[in-house]
Amino acid sequence: MNMKRVTITFIASLLLIPTFALATSGESDSDESSSSQLHGEGSFSEKHEVIYATLNAFGEQDGMYVVNQFNVTKPGEMIDFGHYESVHNLTNLEDIKLHDEEVMFTALEDEFYYQGNLNGQPLPWTVDLEYTLDGEVVNPHDIAGEDGQLAIKIKTSANEEVNPVFYDHYLLQVTLNLDSEIYHAIEAEDGTVASAGKNKQVTFTVMPGEDEQFVVEADVINFEFDGVEIAALPSSMSVDDPETDEMQDEMRSLSDGIADLYDGVTDLRDGVVDLNDGVVELHDGSGDYLDGVRELDDGSTDLVEGSQSIGDALQEISSGFELDDNMDTSDLEELEQGLREIAGGLYEVEDGLWQLRDHYNQAYDALDDAIADIPRSDLSEEEIQSLYMSGADSDILDELVDTYIAAQTVQGTYDAVGEAFEAVSPTLLDVSESLHEMATNLELMADELAASMDDLDFADDLAELESGLNELANQYGDFHAGLVDYTGGVGELSSAYSDIHEGISELNDGTFELEDGVDELHDGTGELAEETSDLPEQMQSEIDNMMNDFDHSDFEPVSFVSERNDKVETVQFVIQSGSITIDDDEESGEVEEEEKGIWERFLDLFR
Repeated sequence: MNMKRVTITFIASLLLIPTFALATSGESDSDESSSSQLHGEGSFSEKHEVIYATLNAFGEQDGMYVVNQFNVTKPGEMIDFGHYESVHNLTNLEDIKLHDEEVMFTALEDEFYYQGNLNGQPLPWTVDLEYTLDGEVVNPHDIAGEDGQLAIKIKTSANEEVNPVFYDHYLLQVTLNLDSEIYHAIEAEDGTVASAGKNKQVTFTVMPGEDEQFVVEADVINFEFDGVEIAALPSSMSVDDPETDEMQDEMRSLSDGIADLYDGVTDLRDGVVDLNDGVVELHDGSGDYLDGVRELDDGSTDLVEGSQSIGDALQEISSGFELDDNMDTSDLEELEQGLREIAGGLYEVEDGLWQLRDHYNQAYDALDDAIADIPRSDLSEEEIQSLYMSGADSDILDELVDTYIAAQTVQGTYDAVGEAFEAVSPTLLDVSESLHEMATNLELMADELAASMDDLDFADDLAELESGLNELANQYGDFHAGLVDYTGGVGELSSAYSDIHEGISELNDGTFELEDGVDELHDGTGELAEETSDLPEQMQSEIDNMMNDFDHSDFEPVSFVSERNDKVETVQFVIQSGSITIDDDEESGEVEEEEKGIWERFLDLFR
């Protein structure tokens, strides 16, 4: 009973402290004045600020307070500054005063803490939270206890109303603690998912001066959410420059390789120009050759018809020539004249064949020289693939490879039918010589016939003439049959070569396009070679710039609450968004409140 009375008396005395303090405010002021005189003006070596901010479930700012810490070097009276609505001494029961933006306190210990409550001061970052359940944007308070496919989108950006020094130099660590009984199949692109006891912890990092957007997806059962925690710290770590000697050597090799590529493309362009010139000559020579073959083919009909007429005449003369004692010399004169006309016709055919042979030889020489100018090479599949891997324009390389294949096809086709081309001119020569020989023989027969007519006894000569005419007629029949076969072959050659010439025409068009493409490739690789000639220096410059972006070691902290504060060593932010829970039974809350005793309620005053 006595112990209970003492406890009640002690509690009552504690409850009377505020009234006593108000009643003796004059004495308190006197004590403060004495304390000030006792300790004088104090000093501190450094100050630390920790800003605690709360957000609602959507990321909108709710409240904010600051815990200020001072490392005291000389106990005594001190002044701090801040746009505070109220302040609280967290170190001892000494009074602390707030007047306008000045906070006055007496620090006696090595470290002194006080809390300043802010109202309406914005954070350096804006935070937006969006919730989607089964693809529909929802109010998070409306889905507590729901199941489905959940997505939480977190977006951070600069608050233009606040000093940008914090946004530009502070690194944000965004953390979500997810209950494993609620969240399953968690996915967080650009984030780290780690185990934290039985739960999962998802962490994202926002670099200084960057706006970011993150998404966490999960299957939820009986949805609840503890909120998002954001810690903001200055990125003041010093970053050592990486060793780049080996990389610079590799970049130099790459730069030299690009220069070699440019030289190679230059050679390629020169080669393509030569190739195009050669193909132009090939196309012109092929056109001449085609015209010659067509002319030969067109003249074959006349040649065959003329030969047929000569053959018929010989057969007629041979069959109509019979030795007769009453033979009129006028008939012999007519025979002589016919032989000379046939010989003259053969000479004309021979002259035509010689002219045709000359035209053909000119066309064939032009074609042969043009095809010989096409570079002969045998590129392997590996070499072609390495060309594609060089980084050159693939469209231009496609044209180059197609042209190469077409050129090799033309060469292969030409080589395959080369014997037929080469046989045309010798055959024309043989035919011409045969015609010349026959014409000469006919003239010789006519001369001998004329000489025989002056001889009264020329029966033997006539018999020999008859035999010669029969033999000549028979031989000419064989010659005519060979001539028909030959002209038929010329017709097939003319038809087949039309297809070859068409392919050469396509090759000609392709090499023109290829030359244009290689010119563009040459210009592009030249520009690339020029831009990468100092590639190692460019790389080092980019690395230096990148390191400067990450290196904030020269950052000088500034106070968040007032620019008048000095000796600020660190400023940190701890931000917490509102949680989403299933509402508890209101009655159970009332029962719990009723069950609190006077001691519990007294302790609540200090919580």
